[in-house]
Amino acid sequence: MYVPNSPWSWAFVIVAVIQTVLTLGLESYVFANFQIQLNPSAEDVSPSKTIPTFLTLYIFGFLYELVLVYDALRLKNTIQVIGICICNIGLLIYGAVQMEQIKEAVGVLMVNNAINMDIWAESKPFLIAIPCIVGLGSAMMGFVAWKLYDEFAWTIYKHISADLRMKRRYLTYQIYIALLKFDFFFFLGFTVQFVVIVTGKTDVEFALTLAAIPVTIIILLFAAYFTRRENTFGMIIIILLYFGALAYFLFKLVRMYQPEKYREYLPARRSLTFFAIITLVLIIMTIVNACMCTHNFHKGLRPHICKKRVDPEEKTTELSSNMPGGPMPTRMMID
Repeated sequence: MYVPNSPWSWAFVIVAVIQTVLTLGLESYVFANFQIQLNPSAEDVSPSKTIPTFLTLYIFGFLYELVLVYDALRLKNTIQVIGICICNIGLLIYGAVQMEQIKEAVGVLMVNNAINMDIWAESKPFLIAIPCIVGLGSAMMGFVAWKLYDEFAWTIYKHISADLRMKRRYLTYQIYIALLKFDFFFFLGFTVQFVVIVTGKTDVEFALTLAAIPVTIIILLFAAYFTRRENTFGMIIIILLYFGALAYFLFKLVRMYQPEKYREYLPARRSLTFFAIITLVLIIMTIVNACMCTHNFHKGLRPHICKKRVDPEEKTTELSSNMPGGPMPTRMMID
């Protein structure tokens, strides 16, 4: 089991853990208070599902971020550390969006006499505190990430050579693998919200949307596998599937604003729009990096990815942890 071995690594872990504990505590209170004061007869009212879904997804987001923090420090991957800082800013924005969306949902429930009228006044201070905590956490993470960059920025030629082109190929690979990890959360987050809040249980669209969850996981796993194995045919298939996913999310985004579908999406439209836009940006970035990785196939990178170095002071890297070839130490730097 990896244990951080530097003050700045520990600082990054401590900031992430404290932020998560405080946020989860506040979110759990709001969630429990909402469920206690919700009238059981309101189960069929769409906004009654909106708040639990938002809160649960937000909680999952911070727990998943903790996993990424551990993974990034274990791999000493500066790219992933930067990605975590950006992701934390995304959670900050989502927290602000969540507050307004919950206010609207509570308003609808109050009109239908489905919830206590005091629920919003009781929850508002906690919902305001959450973005403030995440904002402070983002600032502290950014500072620590800057220090970690200096700590992790060992010259990559120690493992790959001084070839600048080879270092850029390796950097492209690292960015691509990091993108896949963030793709997973935003793909899953959008789909879960859509399934729980919007789509009816008898719709064909519901079954297709539900099926997208395991399909997405399988695609992402094979995307990483084909890249490590430098399988050109497999990567072409994956890239085509990425374009299919791009079309899918564009369709969902446009559909949310069609007049005939307005009411179906209204309870979660802001949140779904936020996730859809982030997901579309991630898909485009993933497609670009997938094409660059495919272009770099069979140019000498794979032996460096798979090779084994014997050095007891180095830690196992992302590449070696998933390869049968054994450990290969690496530290990431941005040229």
